[in-house]
Amino acid sequence: MRTSILKSLKPDIIVEMLEMAVAFESWNKVMETADILYQCVQRIYEERQYHKAMKLPIPHVNLERPLVYYFGLSHLMCGMAHQHQGAYEQAREYIYKYAELGWMEDLEEEDNQVVEEFRFLAKTNLYAVDILSGNIELIEEYVDFLQDNLEEILPGLNTILQAALRYHLDVADILHTFAEQINEFESYEDAENISYYYRYCYHLALYYRKCGRLQDAVGLTVRAMQLADQSGNDRNLKKCTALFESLRESATAEQISEYRQMLIQCLEEYGTESIPL
Repeated sequence: MRTSILKSLKPDIIVEMLEMAVAFESWNKVMETADILYQCVQRIYEERQYHKAMKLPIPHVNLERPLVYYFGLSHLMCGMAHQHQGAYEQAREYIYKYAELGWMEDLEEEDNQVVEEFRFLAKTNLYAVDILSGNIELIEEYVDFLQDNLEEILPGLNTILQAALRYHLDVADILHTFAEQINEFESYEDAENISYYYRYCYHLALYYRKCGRLQDAVGLTVRAMQLADQSGNDRNLKKCTALFESLRESATAEQISEYRQMLIQCLEEYGTESIPL
């Protein structure tokens, strides 16, 4: 991207665009936007280093966070996008990039805290990528890691359920281990955790369908549908509708009624006249 264009971009605005792309799971857009963020902060960093070398005043750029954060976030988002697309080797390459951000010069205490935060994220995300790419022997170690880092349980269980579906694993004991924490998922209100909770419900519904627990699968599908609607994610709502229809014969009358009410609510939200369902 041309330097003149990069100079006109503001990193925090790019971060907002990145968050929007993630919310809608537009992974190609995530990678494109993350790359723009990287180029933008790289230009800022190089300009600072040039002025320092020439003993000139360092240009001030108004940033909400330390510059190192934006480097880490650009790599983190690219890694996440590759992971969701099943490109685990590429995801791993980006994880290694934000695992060690200490190469930057003139890091202060606040900067070093950010470096440590990204180092921790790299550790947990490397577990996820390794397990999803087939190293299922790491699951026991990963469970121990989650027990020591309770804030990672929700995304961690998503990883474990995806691995269970892909590699035909029985993870009932693991779900039982985290039963107390799972009961707290309903209380989450922030957008990131709601997104994770949607994925948990959706993947658990698929897992229960595979295990023959069909009514449980239906109930979780309806809950996932509600969370997708709450997040405004039409793509996920469509996936839930398809999953429910595949399970309809196993649904109770109450579950079908709840599903219909969800569809009617969606029609009303889109300004469409309600029709009998």
